[in-house]
This record gives sequence, structure tokens and C-alpha cells, in this order.
Amino acid sequence: MVDTSEHNQVASGTPTTEYNPALVQPVLGHARKLDSLRETYQPFFRSSFRDGFWVFTDSDAIRDGLQHPDLFSSRSVDLYDPDPQYLWIPEMLDPPEHTRWRQLLAPLFSPGAVARMEDGVRRTCVEMVESFAGRGGCDFHADFAYRYPTTVFMDLMGLDRDGLEQFLLWEDAILHTPINEDPDQAKQYQAMVDVQAYFAELLEARRRDPREDLATAALGWRIDGEPIPEDELLAFCLLMFMAGLDTVAIQLSYSWWHLATHDQDRARIVAEPEVIPTAVEELLRVYSFVPTQRKATQDVTFHGCPITAGQMVQFPIPAACRDPKSFPDAATVVLDRTPNNHIAFGLGPHRCLGSHLARRELRIAMEEWHTRIPDYRLDPEVEVLEHGGMFGIDSLALLWDA
Repeated sequence: MVDTSEHNQVASGTPTTEYNPALVQPVLGHARKLDSLRETYQPFFRSSFRDGFWVFTDSDAIRDGLQHPDLFSSRSVDLYDPDPQYLWIPEMLDPPEHTRWRQLLAPLFSPGAVARMEDGVRRTCVEMVESFAGRGGCDFHADFAYRYPTTVFMDLMGLDRDGLEQFLLWEDAILHTPINEDPDQAKQYQAMVDVQAYFAELLEARRRDPREDLATAALGWRIDGEPIPEDELLAFCLLMFMAGLDTVAIQLSYSWWHLATHDQDRARIVAEPEVIPTAVEELLRVYSFVPTQRKATQDVTFHGCPITAGQMVQFPIPAACRDPKSFPDAATVVLDRTPNNHIAFGLGPHRCLGSHLARRELRIAMEEWHTRIPDYRLDPEVEVLEHGGMFGIDSLALLWDA
């Protein structure tokens, strides 16, 4: 479905609408909007929002696009900034540089390496849930979903847990500042500068006092026999910071929103904990949230779409994971759905490096929470909204009988 021999500029008759993926909406609003756009525009359309960008709606086209780094570069992953001044390693690298980094990092996040983290992750989860189980309520997102994976990340990197509150502030500034509040992205950039400054100090401290942690290990890494330059190490730390903190937190909040609003599914999780592994996969599918943006490297007609070099292209994973062509009754959660060939963790060379750790964190959270708080509900006084960009719930107020 790729034709690079001829290319047409965006012409009259091209399917166009002002799709804005940065809006704040009611929970699941972005996924449902993509469901609606898929029904109207197949397999692509052009959004006229801001500078404009292409959006693919068909699961086959999305899966195909994610496996073509030669056509769609990861050097920009922001629809509104096609030439960013920052770099996240390895997410914003293309092969062959990306391949070398993945080969370096893969053993650290292999199934075996992650399995060895099980006891520590479980202890962290249990301590956190038990700290508020007797309250009768919490803001699940702020009190658990953010803090649990962030604490796991801090332990992995060898960081002092006392820095948790500052980490959460930086994360929110980088990933969740509405575009209308930061149109030139100055707040986002400053937070990235602050995070890298923090890690620069950490790496210097580990040079003086090595420990058994990822920060110390990174100082000894080599690519093609050469030490990794300091700026690249900091770009890696910045990505680890964002990926380790935000993605699991988002998925936890969507999953608990579903279970708080679907009593039968929650009851089944409690009564049949053996269904939890497949339930995790199904909730990942239905509530996938990564829109995935790329920058076209050349003029190309892709699945019929006439793309010009330098244009931004979105391959929204929620559109692929909720496509009825790929999944019967696609918008419905079926806890024991099999097979379940979702792509919530992406596809191709940039498939999520931390997927094994994320799955383990999600499974442990579901096991330990429901052992202690089996019955809970939404607080009817608090509206549940989701932010745009990388979709996610901002606040999730839950109540239960303590």
C-alpha cells in the first residue's frame, strides 16, 4: 500500500475535518471520537487543526505505518512541533541508531529481569494501598496511579523517594499542560531542562559513589565500543522519567474507572483472580491511549494518502485497538477475550521497551488492590475528565466502605 514513484499534493476533495486531539473531554471522549471518525473517514483524513496533519483510522494502515520507520521518522513525536529542539532516547531515534540503543537496553527489561523485580514491586503496591484503604475513599489517580509506578521507577534508578512530589510536578508540566495554557511550550521545555539537570547531578554523584542501580549501570554502557556522551545519557534519563511515570499511571486510571462503573466485571476480578492476566490485556486494548505521531521522511502515497515530506502523521493506537474489523464487539470489554492481538504497546521497532514491566505492575495492582478494597464506586460529586495529547484521566475520585 506504499507508492513513492508519484505523489500528489493535498488537493480539493481530500477528506478534511478540524480534529483536535488536545481537547479536554469527558472520560473516553477521545477514543469514541476516533471511533466516529473511523466510520466517516476510511482509511485516513486530514485534520485542519493548527498547522494540519494526517490521521489514519484503519487498523491495517496504522499497523503498517508503525512498521515503516523509513517513511515515518520518530525524530518528531509532537504534532505541533515538527522540528523539536529536544531529544528523547531511544523513542526519538530512527534505525540504525535506535537499533543500537534497543540492543543495549533490551536485557534490562527482559521477562527474566522484570520477574526478578516482582517482590519489590508487590511490596510497594501493598504499602501504598494499605496506607489509604481505611479512609473509605481516595483520588485514585493522585494517590495511587501516579505514585505507584513512579516509586517503582525511582527504586529502579536508585533515586531518593523523598523527591516524589517534585517528580510528579515535572511530569505534569511535560506531559499534561494543555496546549492553550502553554502555546509556545515554554513550560514544557523548562520542565525538561529541570529534569535533565536533576539527572546530571545524579550521574555525577554515581561517578563518585557507584551503587547497584540503573543510573550507575548507565555510566558503564558502550555503543560500538565507545562511552555514551553525557547529553545522550541525559536524553535517555528524560525518556525513562516520562515513560516510567506516565504510561502505567494512565492505564491504571482507565482500568479502575471501568471497574468502578461496571460492577459485574469488578465482581469477577474479585471472585476469579485467575482472570486478571487476560483482563489486563483487554483493558489495555479498549482503553489504549497513545496516539503515536511521526514525521514523513519523503513524498509518499500511503494507503491512498498523499503525504508530503515533512508533514506530521498520526497513527492512533486507540483507533486500531477498537476497530471492529480486528475485534468483534470492539468497544466492549470482554475480560477473557482470546485471542487478543492488540497493539496497545505499539508495533514495529518502537514497540514499548517496558511492556513486560508495565504488565507486571498492572497485574500486581489489580491483585493487591482487590484483595483489600474489593468494592468501590465513583464519587458522584466529582466529574471525570480526560486530557488530550496522550489521552488520560486527570482525576478519579473513588469511594468505598472502609
